[in-house]
Amino acid sequence: MRVSRSADEEAEMAARRREAGAWLRHLRETRGFSQRQLAEHVGIEYYTFVSQIEAGRGRIPADRYQKWAEALEMEPKIFVRKMLHFYEPITYQILFGEDVEPVADANLDKPVKLLTFPSNVSALRP
Repeated sequence: MRVSRSADEEAEMAARRREAGAWLRHLRETRGFSQRQLAEHVGIEYYTFVSQIEAGRGRIPADRYQKWAEALEMEPKIFVRKMLHFYEPITYQILFGEDVEPVADANLDKPVKLLTFPSNVSALRP
């Protein structure tokens, strides 16, 4: 059952998507990628989807967070936490508490070294 949102809730969600888009644009530009290059890195056929996300008119599907984190050279856990803060504030609040601020952006201008695991490591995961 889908619950209708009030106009205020819709406006707040739109503002959060715009805030997420601005953050993602900052990351993309800091990494030196064009929208087209980022789209290629994350496997999107049309770079205009990146434009829509950055403008707050769309959102990254949760099943694509890992790919976006890797493309933007971010630690996936930090990236997902930020996405939850923007896109799912209630879930964020439940998981991290009301008083917890989103992950600080202090080191986001520096790419992180991502660990890669041998293909057989996935068999060890629960």
